[in-house]
Amino acid sequence: MKSIRNSLAELGKLKTDTCGKDFLLTWEKAEDEIRALLLVAEILSELHRAGKPLRVFDSGLAISIFRDNSTRTRFSFASAVNALGLGLADLDEEKSQIAHGETVRETANVISFLAEVIGIRDDMYLGEGNAYMREVAGAVQEGFDRGILHQRPSVVNLQCDIDHPTQSVADLLALKRHFGSLEALRGRKIAMSWAYSPSYGKPLSVPQGIIGLMSRFGMKVALAHPEGYGLIPEVVALARRNSAKSGGGFEVASRMEDAFRDADIVYPKSWAPFSVMQRRTPLLRKGDREGLKALEKECLANNARFKRWECDEAKMKLTRGGAALYMHCLPADISGVSCAQGEVAAGVFERYRHATYREAGFKPFVIAAMILMARVKNYTAALRRLAKD
Repeated sequence: MKSIRNSLAELGKLKTDTCGKDFLLTWEKAEDEIRALLLVAEILSELHRAGKPLRVFDSGLAISIFRDNSTRTRFSFASAVNALGLGLADLDEEKSQIAHGETVRETANVISFLAEVIGIRDDMYLGEGNAYMREVAGAVQEGFDRGILHQRPSVVNLQCDIDHPTQSVADLLALKRHFGSLEALRGRKIAMSWAYSPSYGKPLSVPQGIIGLMSRFGMKVALAHPEGYGLIPEVVALARRNSAKSGGGFEVASRMEDAFRDADIVYPKSWAPFSVMQRRTPLLRKGDREGLKALEKECLANNARFKRWECDEAKMKLTRGGAALYMHCLPADISGVSCAQGEVAAGVFERYRHATYREAGFKPFVIAAMILMARVKNYTAALRRLAKD
């Protein structure tokens, strides 16, 4: 419990303004708020490890809207809301009146009468996922302002087309625990690299979330990808600004080897080219299956040109001391295991397999921390009560 007391003391020194707010992009949150979020997640994790209940709410709903497949984030959200004392209701759009033309404004209000939080995953449509979340947020704000809703639920981004906050914050927490502190991350190099995958259309939000967050804490960020696989330009520009402000560094490499050289952390992950996601959105919206098939065929052929972009033993030897920490949001495309050839060699992944599971294990507590900070004004006092019970 000593570590919890220390974390509570540190938490009391930070200035935050999160109650009643949404969590849509990490870079919309002040640095103190990110630091506080990490501390709250750590405290919740330690309380859970000690067998103490995390129940803060006596009633209320958490609504989940998943517009894409999910394992880790779906179960992390369910685990988080259950631990906090909320009931979980999943909105299946195919079984709702949305199919009959129900508007976002109407849906957002009628699902929110007793809701504390709405978690949304919408990463399929470039230019629309984060916008949809903001439309939902605007609708519940209007409902609250007009007296329709007794309270305004907070919206939490469970992954969109721009950012994956629950993943990147969980990754930052994993790094904090691995290296000992946030201050120990200053000057360390993280290689966020594209890697080959025998599939296409993977969102840009994980690499964008990583470069957008790690660049705020003095890290040297190396973004690597083949020509044509760039990210949203505005997010890359944001990462450059963050690095300049934090005293870190930011570079873009055209070879995986260059990014890995002397890196302390490597994060090899496939994603679709920005231009492909731009073309994919109207095809998805129109339900153009033939157009999507043609685009997939074209993209898979282009991906195949870069099969050497694999995190293998030779590239790992280029890292600092040949012992960089391997990270992945999971599931990884493991060569010879989940696919013939993929993002990471089987030997490399197996060496870090438990570390990636621990990395994923922070996500339920990060989500719980986001909800607690958004719904409870004096969340520090609430944590103190949980620690005493």
